[in-house]
Amino acid sequence: MPNIKSAIKRVETAERNRARNKAWKSAIRSRRNEVEDSVKTADAKSAQAALQNAYKLIDKAVAKGILHRNTAARRKSRLATAVLKISSKPTKK
Repeated sequence: MPNIKSAIKRVETAERNRARNKAWKSAIRSRRNEVEDSVKTADAKSAQAALQNAYKLIDKAVAKGILHRNTAARRKSRLATAVLKISSKPTKK
């Protein structure tokens, strides 16, 4: 444990930021899983809706400094590619 007052403050700040980042990243993973589940069930409408929710959350995380913009772009691209694959498949009737 640090003895210097400023170092003690930095430890407290780092812990607070770690908890905040962990919560945001967990929420992003949950949204990603929603998209992937919709893709697995081949439900294009729910996948598109889940993709929009994921986009919104990822963009907010970038704005708050949780994710790097290139990381966010990569994640969004991967999700969009997965959704596009099921959207372009012909449906069986």
